[in-house]
Amino acid sequence: MASDSAQPIELVVGLGNPGAGHADDRHNAGYWFVDALASELNLQWRDESRYKGEFARAQSGIRFLKPSTFMNLSGESVAACANYFRIPVAGILIVHDELDLEPGVVRLKRGGGNGGHNGLRSIDSHLGDKNYIRARIGIGHPGSAKDVSAFVLSKPRTEERDAINKAMGELTAVFETLSSGQVDRAMNALNRRAKKSGGA
Repeated sequence: MASDSAQPIELVVGLGNPGAGHADDRHNAGYWFVDALASELNLQWRDESRYKGEFARAQSGIRFLKPSTFMNLSGESVAACANYFRIPVAGILIVHDELDLEPGVVRLKRGGGNGGHNGLRSIDSHLGDKNYIRARIGIGHPGSAKDVSAFVLSKPRTEERDAINKAMGELTAVFETLSSGQVDRAMNALNRRAKKSGGA
């Protein structure tokens, strides 16, 4: 497919808020994923003031970033890193929490709107291009817009976190395919895995 181009992923960004007080917040699902993947790849995070975040690099050359700017300024960190390494927007994977998906569900998409997500809004503004890949990790919705802020800044129930961890495992399982630039194939593999596990 034409959309499944050869552009590999060069930068993986997990969104979240820094600090121990936010470590278990639903809004930090992006942090959770890149932390888990970095652990599996035996990567060591280091603070990089140049990119306003924590940074690691895999043997494959893929770079990993956790912005330490707080969520609504994530774009400052992402743009600084992408510009320094001259990474094309199509080669960036942003991993973030998603209110419109239930815990246990993870979806991939390229481009699109920010859906009210402050981290994506900041990234769109600083990159000036929405054609990056998003890995959307479902956290569920509180049911009312007025409750969203408190919801994303609070800890998920144990069964929700278990479901989120399972979804992150599904994403890890297709990461090699995804990072090679085969986005559509990775999407299809995720969907197949969801059906096998009873998610569809």
